[in-house]
Amino acid sequence: MSPQSIFIYEIDKSFGPNLLVEYCLTQLHVSKDILKEFTEKHVDKEFKFASVKKDNITYYSGRIEGVSKDEDNLYLGFISKEDEDLLSIKSAFDTILERIRRDYSNDKRALENLLKNSLNSILTLMEKLKEPAIIVDTINEKTKQMLDNGDLQEARELIELGEEVPEKLAEEIKLAEELLTEGSYKKSKKNYEKAAELAETIQEYEIASFLKHKAEEVGLFPDLLKEQDQLIKEIAKNIEELQGNRLHLYHEIVRPINRWIEISSSFEEQEKVPALLELLTNAKRADKFAKELFNIDIKIKEKFDSI
Repeated sequence: MSPQSIFIYEIDKSFGPNLLVEYCLTQLHVSKDILKEFTEKHVDKEFKFASVKKDNITYYSGRIEGVSKDEDNLYLGFISKEDEDLLSIKSAFDTILERIRRDYSNDKRALENLLKNSLNSILTLMEKLKEPAIIVDTINEKTKQMLDNGDLQEARELIELGEEVPEKLAEEIKLAEELLTEGSYKKSKKNYEKAAELAETIQEYEIASFLKHKAEEVGLFPDLLKEQDQLIKEIAKNIEELQGNRLHLYHEIVRPINRWIEISSSFEEQEKVPALLELLTNAKRADKFAKELFNIDIKIKEKFDSI
């Protein structure tokens, strides 16, 4: 995972989206058009987490909740040049949200520093997960500081943990990812949770937070799959009944199609999304025409009855 930029924006009910602050490692910036697309997805379609792909660049956005009662329309976004692992993006998003909720400020400079520290922290976190040796180096730095401060017992304990835990942590994460690929979501969740516990023992709290969020997301997959299957059956049933000219049923398939799109995004089924969006657009058009036909039908009946 390698986000290039991070930003916070607000969506005003009257004036639309407004970029508040951003921090960029490169020249990638979020445009007004992208923010407008996010507004449509978050406000009109009520997506909690959304993505937009344009010119081989992917933009991610999600709502920031829990900052304050007065700040209930804030959104956090990432920009990436690569096709990222959506599960990791969401987990990183939730990890950064914890920091933002804790340290949010209305001061623009302070907020810029918060984004800078958050992005750099996530990049460091991802490097640590790739290379356990980096975790060992971090432990060595911590123990050196402890020794300098005279915390001998705590330093000894951390040194002992540092000899075994980083390798065990890497093994648990690898196993969790293998189980995830196999579709063994419940087992994968347990391994991510176990990895998070190991990270906490060596005081890698941000890694632990990231892994906990990953476990939570994976834990949702079985129910999401069941819900997706039910939605597909519901849509298929309504479409079949529509063949009998029960045109009002077009209205009934809009919501499940919307939810299907959101679930497909959770499983990175991006190849389905364009077709699903077209299906949603046509369903909404059909619903509009059906309502017009219904109103016309009432007028015809009323006129007929009056003759």
